[in-house]
Amino acid sequence: MSRFSTSDLPRTVGFRYHWLVPGDLNGFFALAIDNLALLGGMSALLTGVFHLPSGLVFGRMVPGTALGVLVGDLAYTALAFRLARRERRDDVCAMPLGVDTPSMFGLCLGVIGPAWLATGDADRTLAISTAVLATMGAIKIVAAFFGDWVRRSLPRTALLAALSAVAIVLICFFPMTRIIADPVGGLVALGVVFCTLIGGRRLPFRVPAMVGAVLLGLAAWAAAHALGAPAAAARIDGVGLQWAVPLPTRSWLDGLAASLHYIPLAVPFALATLVGGIDNTESAAAAGDRYPTRDILLVEGAATFIAALCGGVVQNTPYIGHPAYKRMGSRAGYTVATGLFIGLGACSGIVGLLLSRLPETVLVPVLVFVGLEISAQAFRETDRDHMPAIAIAFIPAIAQLVLIHWNGLLGALQLAPEQLPPAQLNTYHALLLLANGFIVSAMLWSTLVIDLIDRRRGRALVICLLAAALTLFGAIHSPYADGRLFLPDASTPGSTWALAAGYVLLGAVTWAIDRFDQR
Repeated sequence: MSRFSTSDLPRTVGFRYHWLVPGDLNGFFALAIDNLALLGGMSALLTGVFHLPSGLVFGRMVPGTALGVLVGDLAYTALAFRLARRERRDDVCAMPLGVDTPSMFGLCLGVIGPAWLATGDADRTLAISTAVLATMGAIKIVAAFFGDWVRRSLPRTALLAALSAVAIVLICFFPMTRIIADPVGGLVALGVVFCTLIGGRRLPFRVPAMVGAVLLGLAAWAAAHALGAPAAAARIDGVGLQWAVPLPTRSWLDGLAASLHYIPLAVPFALATLVGGIDNTESAAAAGDRYPTRDILLVEGAATFIAALCGGVVQNTPYIGHPAYKRMGSRAGYTVATGLFIGLGACSGIVGLLLSRLPETVLVPVLVFVGLEISAQAFRETDRDHMPAIAIAFIPAIAQLVLIHWNGLLGALQLAPEQLPPAQLNTYHALLLLANGFIVSAMLWSTLVIDLIDRRRGRALVICLLAAALTLFGAIHSPYADGRLFLPDASTPGSTWALAAGYVLLGAVTWAIDRFDQR
């Protein structure tokens, strides 16, 4: 008779994952605020710029998009439970998920708005928009099975470098402009965030950091404006409580044929979130939570597809900032709470009411912390010799930032880029080439620098050839303002052929120099 040993018990016996802790309140405020801001931006663009019917936007598009957030956050919660049980760790933090920022702007400006202007029909616009999103979701589901291979093939520094560039140049920059524009409440809230989440201080009575930041910032904002400071404009006007349940329909099938016109624009956004998901998985692993890349990408693809079936028009993605949420003390409760709040709040109209009343300046300081924490992680996890690889990743991201402001200025002046003087037009085209596909190009450049430092001339040459190939199809350096993909032919702009040839020559030169230097 064999003797029984406690080692024969399943590893999960006696282990309990404390998934809901006080730190989840911080994570909930941070993640919910981020999603609220993006849903508000989407609604403002569609109703304010393109004048889509509010019933279509708030009755179908917002609830459907929010459903993807609910599904994705609950799925990531389940993955956190599974990881905690498998590794018997009580500090596992769930991966954050929400509405994707770049595609929110890209799809609103490049798909939904133009479809409405072309058809003038609400049902037709919804069918085309959901068909585009369903295609993006299907692409992401298929590509998810190759995510682990990509993650193994690229150096960790290159993955973290791309995140670091996005974090500082985009995630930190735009919130800081909102804070400086309406500074009293924003700077108070930012000070609370810096003292608590970065400086490690505790608020009196153990008030969670994000709760204290919002309440103190709101109090300072209200006092300042009561004394005569100009009030910030409401983000959305005329929004009331309304119940709209996002149910699956077959209407997206009716828009498939017409959606083919917009697919070249949408595909780069789908691929960008896949790359971002791979980056985020590596970032979470660096923070101690090793999620399978395939599972993380499958969830974002499935959430996007389900959202499209129910009227959603913007894709979902794992958010940059897992280490920041973990440092806040979050576990898995914050993703459950955010999913339920965004999903049910969008269906009931509560989300719109909040966006029309809360000043943005007291909500965004947490994003500054998230950006700083992401960038700090990249430098902590990188070998000193590889620091230049992080620095070079900032260049495409800066180009994206400058291009956003150029496009905003041209739009305000009602000018087309072709109306610019020759010198400025050349600068604009250079920015366009540098910015399009910036996440992918940032990773490729970082990988190239690392390979050259480590004297891996063969892989450096492969990276250059890959960059040349991606350039020829517009996956990076697309010469078109909408960043669309294309097939290389006689009509392809000369700048694309020149860039591809430049990458080939770059690879050949660096290979030859390393080959003949035998030191």
